[in-house]
Amino acid sequence: MVSSLLANVDVILGFAILILTIFYRFEVPPVLGFLVTGMLIGPYGLGILSGGQNVELNADLGVIFLLFTIGVDLSLKELWKMKKALLLGGTLQILLTTALVIIVCSALGFSHATSAFLGFLISLSSTAIVLKVLQDRNEVYTAHGKTSLAVLIFQDLAIVPLILITPMMAGSSVNFENSLSTVFLKGSLIILIFILSAKFLIPWVFYHVGRTGNKELFLVSVVFICLSTALFTSSIGLSLALGAFLAGIIISGSQYSQQAMGNIIPLRDMFMSFFLCP
Repeated sequence: MVSSLLANVDVILGFAILILTIFYRFEVPPVLGFLVTGMLIGPYGLGILSGGQNVELNADLGVIFLLFTIGVDLSLKELWKMKKALLLGGTLQILLTTALVIIVCSALGFSHATSAFLGFLISLSSTAIVLKVLQDRNEVYTAHGKTSLAVLIFQDLAIVPLILITPMMAGSSVNFENSLSTVFLKGSLIILIFILSAKFLIPWVFYHVGRTGNKELFLVSVVFICLSTALFTSSIGLSLALGAFLAGIIISGSQYSQQAMGNIIPLRDMFMSFFLCP
């Protein structure tokens, strides 16, 4: 059983090279190649890798850098244009998907609580996998790609109220007054920090870092901002991916946005292989 981080990385990359080469010959999307690699070498395949915290950490970094680059390519104006797709499209997607699953599960004899819970699970998508597929097909910034992105963002935000509803289905009582006030405070805090960072903090940081002309310092600063925002949203109950996306949006308004993108893309492509494999 492979246990060290270095050996895990080496095994993943080695198998990925072999399988991606084969898939390339048959014009199969790379994302499927990474998934097959994970199935083959994972604990339910050949058992070469057993997962573990080291691999999960690399996978999280892949998702963070992917959503960060998506955010950098957008702007606050583009995000505002997506508000209808985000609110209306996201709401309809979750409600209709959940309702359909409830109907099917109820017909199969599941309880209403179990049916609703399964509906919540199925209504949520993997942001990383969907965006990776769209990115490989150069469709992220098409009309349907932006709509998909808006729905994915809404799903990340919807996790909080879904978590509040789930205990009720198990018969537990929930203090909605405190819960709703907590959600409101968290949302207000995110908006406040988002506005202040985009307007004052990030331009100030990049101004002083840019004056040094040091590429290494610039790269470290970009990665630090990306990870710090992701950790902040994660600490208040939201996803790492949402925080990374917001960090990208903040930096998109900076004159250094393209330089930040160029530095992060190699890291994104490397760590995304760890997310899709094991």
